[in-house]
Amino acid sequence: MKKSANAAHRKVPKKVTSQPGKVIIRKMPTGVRGLDDILGGGIPEFSFNIIAGTPGCGKTTLAHQILFANATAKKPALYFTVLGEPAMKMLRYQQQYTFFDESKLGKAIRFINLAEVVMEKDLNAVFEEIAREVAALGPSFVVVDSFRTVVRKAMTSGSELEMQTFVQRLAQFLTSWEATTFLVGEYVVEEVRDNPVFTVADGLMWLSQVAERNSVVRKLQIMKLRGQASVPGLHTDCRLSRGRWD
Repeated sequence: MKKSANAAHRKVPKKVTSQPGKVIIRKMPTGVRGLDDILGGGIPEFSFNIIAGTPGCGKTTLAHQILFANATAKKPALYFTVLGEPAMKMLRYQQQYTFFDESKLGKAIRFINLAEVVMEKDLNAVFEEIAREVAALGPSFVVVDSFRTVVRKAMTSGSELEMQTFVQRLAQFLTSWEATTFLVGEYVVEEVRDNPVFTVADGLMWLSQVAERNSVVRKLQIMKLRGQASVPGLHTDCRLSRGRWD
């Protein structure tokens, strides 16, 4: 009796439950000197980003630098063009920069024109075309340039709700495919508050160029970047005469 009573008073060890580990987000290099530090270590993998700003401030060039720094045959990139510069004309100028690597074209980086689908069909057709190309290649990186053209076309023929639904679907789809995405477009600062694209985005890089004395200087601001301690403020990266962001 005494032995069993003592046993009854013994403490039962607590069941040890394992806590789920913290998700580690890999950071990719931009290929731009100093930009990784400004971003807090690089671009978060699988993130949905916007490269925005005024015309001529280097948005497309920055997107190209990021792709050429990261895309490989095993981790390819899809670059969707809409109604901006044709891919042939765009690449003619990009060849002048040191980051350009012709051997990556067609293998590591593929260009697809969405102009006809955007102008003649609705947002569902645009989404289906992007989804079809992504499913066929399984890219690690996706760029849509200029996404602003898609938005303008949608707002003239559809509703704001349709546009919001499209952006949500696109973000969820590309994230599920583990693609790091960049939407490139010309915007003004006043649009940031109400545009659904900026709400959904994980990261927002804002580019601009201003006149300082006798020079035109390009500036970059990280207006939004989820999960990272980016450096606030305006950052001067290069002069207009140099062209690229390094």
